[in-house]
This record gives sequence, structure tokens and C-alpha cells, in this order.
Amino acid sequence: MARTVGGNGQFQIRRGVELGVPGSRIQITTTPVGVITSGENTMGGWTGKLLRVDMTAGTAASEDIPQEWMEDYIGGRGLADRYLYEEMDPTVDPLSPDNVLIFAAGPLTGTCAPCGSRYMVITKGALTNCITTSNSGGFWGPELKFAGYDMVLIKGASETPKYLFIYDDRVELRDASHLWGKTVGDTEDGLREELGIPGLRTCCIGPAGENLVKFACIMNDKHRAAGRSGVGTVMGSKGLKAIAVRGTGGVELSDGDAFMKALWDMRGEMVVNPTYEAFGMFGTASTIDLTQTFGGLPTRNFQQGQFEEAENLNGNTIRDTRLTTNKACFACTIACGRVCELGEHSDKFLVNTHPKNWKQAGEGPEYEAAWALGADTGVGDLDAVLKANWLCNDLGMDPISMGSTLASAMELYQEGTVTDEHVEMPLEFGSAEALVRMTEATAYREGFGDDLAEGAKLMGEKWENPDVFMGVKGQEFPAYDPRGFVGMGVAYATCNRGACHLRAWTPGFETSESTPHTTDGKSEWVVHEQHRSTAHDATGLCLFTGFAGGVLETFVPLVAAATGVDYTVERFETIGEKTWNLERLWNLKAGLTKADDNLPKRLLSEPHTDGPSAGVTVDLDAMLPVYYSERGWDEEGVPTEEKLAELGLASM
Repeated sequence: MARTVGGNGQFQIRRGVELGVPGSRIQITTTPVGVITSGENTMGGWTGKLLRVDMTAGTAASEDIPQEWMEDYIGGRGLADRYLYEEMDPTVDPLSPDNVLIFAAGPLTGTCAPCGSRYMVITKGALTNCITTSNSGGFWGPELKFAGYDMVLIKGASETPKYLFIYDDRVELRDASHLWGKTVGDTEDGLREELGIPGLRTCCIGPAGENLVKFACIMNDKHRAAGRSGVGTVMGSKGLKAIAVRGTGGVELSDGDAFMKALWDMRGEMVVNPTYEAFGMFGTASTIDLTQTFGGLPTRNFQQGQFEEAENLNGNTIRDTRLTTNKACFACTIACGRVCELGEHSDKFLVNTHPKNWKQAGEGPEYEAAWALGADTGVGDLDAVLKANWLCNDLGMDPISMGSTLASAMELYQEGTVTDEHVEMPLEFGSAEALVRMTEATAYREGFGDDLAEGAKLMGEKWENPDVFMGVKGQEFPAYDPRGFVGMGVAYATCNRGACHLRAWTPGFETSESTPHTTDGKSEWVVHEQHRSTAHDATGLCLFTGFAGGVLETFVPLVAAATGVDYTVERFETIGEKTWNLERLWNLKAGLTKADDNLPKRLLSEPHTDGPSAGVTVDLDAMLPVYYSERGWDEEGVPTEEKLAELGLASM
């Protein structure tokens, strides 16, 4: 149908898929649903609806989301944080029925805004015991919006396995006993066959979530993951196997003309950015070359900062030897996803019991997985890394925590604490066989896999060497050694969800506008970036739009046009700060203190002996007080009354 021209016409964006990806096409249908007269405040972007599910009672009901909350927190992470703060006691056990599990889209999720695919999962993390906000792409989040919901909020626990079926306003909790025990791929295929609905989208847990592996993921579209902090563990504790959703609606826009203008402005910025081209051509694994160059590629459980076989795992090698095609999420203009195959190497590393141990193709690895399953464990065999990554996807586990926890176990084996009497095979750094086998064993909690399933922190404590845990707040580090990029030290230490690179990614700043080994200016930059990334998470746009040119200045006009709210960059940053402080208050109520804003002693006092980062340690004592001061917190890391009043949080 023709689009109304001029004025402030309100439109529905029905679909926008794989924008700009070779071989794909854009499908946008703009359907006029009325004209907004001057001064009328009709909201768009949001559906304004929350689906509340009680697993204990077996009930579901739709309710309105307060308009003030939507405006004040934008959506996604921020809006869900507010609900989590209001709905639960932060001190409850994360696997208790009283924990709340929230799936939240943003106002741009499901629009044709570049990379408008994201949704977030917010809960108390099973791995961390603090607030967690895990992000995923693919197509599930947009489908939730098309069904008419911004959020799904889940409480309680079912005595028998269930899956949630959503088809617009039809919502049912159904028996999932026949799906329990199945892999992620088999679960999605099974639901598609069972329901017979074209376009059905599924998010689910695999055996790892069912077995309460502390770092289990929630997977959607088979290969996309809300990956960190054990959100899949929480879902498993509730007896919820999957959420299958199909929507026939669209996403309304308050000002379609302004939206399309902002969209093309943003896309124009992205296509000329070199990062955009690199991620499209080489995927995120191209980052290996950056971290290797600066001595910030953690190797053998952070014992070294460079890996002698890094070239085996980088984006060029993956592209030249294993890649079959790129893959994009909904409305993606980057297509950083990798679809790879083993080919003649498919008979390597067959695992014992996994039903798809013959698998020859799959998605990934991304940079973080290639590092964690590769350099961190000392494994330079790309085929083993591919196989372990596919196992993580099929079984529903975070590959970062999987590789990092195994690397900690390999150090325990290296020092003789764990011996051949305790494990079924030698856990030597560099063992490709151990990497593949122990990934499988962890998901099923078989043998020593039961120890690995608890995560590196609890495993290290059990074996009386907590120093092998490389992480913060119970969560294992991602793929940046702070001795190579000092700013990552304060970013890791202060992150509300535990060690994370997506709240303030400093290597770009440290290698272009600063120097990697100084503390000067790092705390201030991290605070600023945490505000911006937090607001970004609320929109429904992929964070890679920030890396690839679409910074706040380019996409805030998109949110304003979609919602009809007069958002500015300054207001976005304030919302990011408000959300960050709300998460901090939640964690303080959960029992966290300044002592949790810390780093392993290895990073504080044990420098690398060679390479570009030789002799460097992280001076957190210099950076943390500056960070607290910049935030308006007291010396113990508690937001002051003045700061809370400034942000409108004084009554929280």
C-alpha cells in the first residue's frame, strides 16, 4: 500500500530483513494507520504491553506498561531493570521460584532500523548472584514485538517441563516433557513441526540449562544467544524449556518520514566506516589481530598476553579455510555471523554421546568463542574450536565461561592440584581432545564436567586455589587482558553484571586516543561509555552499530521518530546513568559491596614477562577512586543522596 506523504503520518513497519546483505532483499510494507494532527502525542515504537507469566500457577495475562516508565527508561534493559527492582527481593537465591526472568525488546526492535534485532534477558544471574542483563539478536525479539509485546515477565516454577506458546493474543503454557533433554536445534525443529506455523521463532534452553550448568545460555534461532551469567540456568530452574512466538502485527512509528530520514542518515555513516567492512568480511574474529598485537590476548588462563598460534584462529584464517557464507540477524546491515564447515576434517574429535557428533557445519566462532576455546586453553586447532563452539550452541552454554573455566581447570592440572585420578583424560593446555570432550561433559555434568559446570570461581574454591579464577563478581573475563589494555581493568571491576566488555570496550579508545598502559583518563572514559552503552541497550539496536559508526548521535533521532518522544543525546546519556545507578542499587541490596569491584591478584601484581605488555600490571587502586568520584558515589561505591536525587532515584 502507498505511504501517506508529508505531515506526521503514523506507519507500521512489518518486516525488514538482512538489509544490504548480498543475496538478500529488503521487505518493507508501510501501512498507513492514521494521521497524527499537530500537537497530538500518539506513542510509537513501543507496544505498551507486558505479558506476565506465573509458572507455578500455570497462568499468563497481558497488562499495560506505565507510559512514564517507557519514556524514562526507553525500553529493553532499562525498562526491565525497573521492573526487576520493583518485582523481587534481590537477596533471593537465583534458582528460587522467587527470581524473576524478564525478556525485553526495545522501541527499535522489529523496525527496519539498521540492526534492530535485539532483545535482552534480565534476571539475577545464576553464575554471579547479581543483576544480569544479557543481549541477543537473531529474529526472536522482533517476532515478540510483532505479537504485540515489549516484555515477557516470568515468575515461579513449574513442577513439570513447559513451553510458552505465543501467537498474537493467544498465549498458552504447554507440556514440554517430550522436549526435555533435547538439544537446542532439535527443540526448535520439534516445535516447528509440532505447531506447523510458518515464521515461528523460538528461544530455548538446551541440556545445560536443564542440568543447571551455572553458565547456561538462552538460545534463539539455533545459533544466537543471550549468553552470559547463567540466564539459561534460571530458565531451566523454572521448568521452562522454550518460548515459541509468532506475531502478525507490526511496529508503529509516530513519524514515519523522520524515521526513514534518520535511518538513511545512520546507514550512510555506517557504510563508510572501516569497522563495518572488517566485521562483514572477517567477522568479529578479526579482533584477534588487534589484541595479539598489543599483548592483550589472554593465553593459558591469563598466564601470557600473546598466543603463538593466534593466526590459526583469526578472521582471515576462518574466512579462507572454513567459511561458507556470512549470516545476518533481522534488519542487519553488517552480517558479521560466520557459517563454517569442517569438510574433510569432519571426522575429527567425535564426542561420546552427543547426538550430533557428526555435525559438519554450524555458526561461529565469534571472537570471544575463538579466544576462550582457543588461546585461553592453549588450543590452536581451529577444527577443535569449531567443534566445541557448535557443542556450546547445541547444548546451550556460554562459550566464554566454558573455555575460561576449562582454562582454570587446566591450570589446576598444570600445578598438580587436579591429577589423572580426578579426570578421565589429561587436562593439559593445548589438548584439543580435552577441549571437545570436556565441553560435552560439562553440559551433562559427567565426571569432572560436574566441577566445570559450577564455573571457574566455585571450582577454584572447591580445589582450594581460588586464584585460578580469572573474572569479577563470579563471571569469567572475556577476551581482553587488562595488562594489555589497562582501561579494561576498571571496566571489568565495576561492571554491574560481572566481568564484561560490552559495557565499556576500551581497546579502540586506548589504541587511538590514549595509550594502552596508562591509567590517565581511563576511569572517566569508562563512566561515560557505560552511560552510552546502557542507553544503547535499551533501544533494541545491536551494539555493533556503535562500533561501526552508528553512535548515539545518529540513532537517537530514530528513537525519537519512532516513539514521538523528544529524545536528545544528552537525555539518552542521563537515562543511561540513571539505569546504571539503579542496577548498582539493586546489587547493593543483593549484598554486593566495594570488595566486589576488584580484580584477580594476577592482573594486579603479576606482569607478563615478554611481549608488548611486558612489565605492566593494573593499578586499580589509582583508577577506582576516580571512577567513584566521577560517578558521584562515596568512597565505598555507594551512590550519594545528591546523585540519586539528581537522577530521580531518591525514593528507590
